[in-house]
Amino acid sequence: MDLEFSSLEELYNRLKPALRSKQRELNEYGYGYLKIEDIWNYLKESVWKNSINLSLNEMVSDILSVDNELVDAYFKEKLNEKNRVIYFE
Repeated sequence: MDLEFSSLEELYNRLKPALRSKQRELNEYGYGYLKIEDIWNYLKESVWKNSINLSLNEMVSDILSVDNELVDAYFKEKLNEKNRVIYFE
């Protein structure tokens, strides 16, 4: 069966159960501040960035097996990109 999605949002919604499962795992390992959006964004921007024609089961496998520390490092890097500057003027 070939599954096609008309948008990334539709694909995201289809993958939500796997993302929630990974989020529960992250929570158990002390990464309770990470949300499913963080997992999705990490995979989309880092793991799947140059991938073509991934199957749904490959994506679910990626979600469930992604290294927790890599997701955490990605999240913290994104936080650091928010340039925090103290203005004295």
